[in-house]
Parts: sequence; C-alpha cells; structure tokens
Amino acid sequence: MDIKAFLQKIPIGYSEGLYKDKKYGITRTDFNAGKSLKIYAEELGGTDFISLNYYETQTGQLLKPCEMPKAKVIAFLVDVKIIDLNT
Repeated sequence: MDIKAFLQKIPIGYSEGLYKDKKYGITRTDFNAGKSLKIYAEELGGTDFISLNYYETQTGQLLKPCEMPKAKVIAFLVDVKIIDLNT
C-alpha cells in the first residue's frame, strides 16, 4: 500500500473532511521538501482525533502514528473525504 498517495489527498494547511459521517478539522504540515509531514485531525464537536508523522527514508516509507494504533490511522487516511471549503 502506498501511504503517500493517501497522504497527498489531504491539502497542506487546514482543511476539513468527513470520516464515518463525522466532520474533522485536519492540519497537514510538510517538512524537508515534502519528505516528512505531520497530520493532525480532530473531530469537530466530538472527542476523536488522528495524529501521525510520516517520513520518506532511503529504505522506504515510515508511518508513525502518535499514541494510537496504526490501523486506525490507515483507515482514516483511506476513507476520509476532503470537503472543498471554497464552495
């Protein structure tokens, strides 16, 4: 699975998305010319959150969830639908 493709559907900066019929505020910050990034998503009006760091190394991709199971992070990245805030 190419995690980077799922990460790239989330815009840099602030955006909003739908996941499991709930709205999330999502912040993506890129570092090192896009070779590492941080995503933090918080359920708006709720208590759920997603937090992860991602690194591209010479040996491959490294996904590092913050204090949560990797499966939860991957499920979010695969299923979140980004909302167009310009409409």
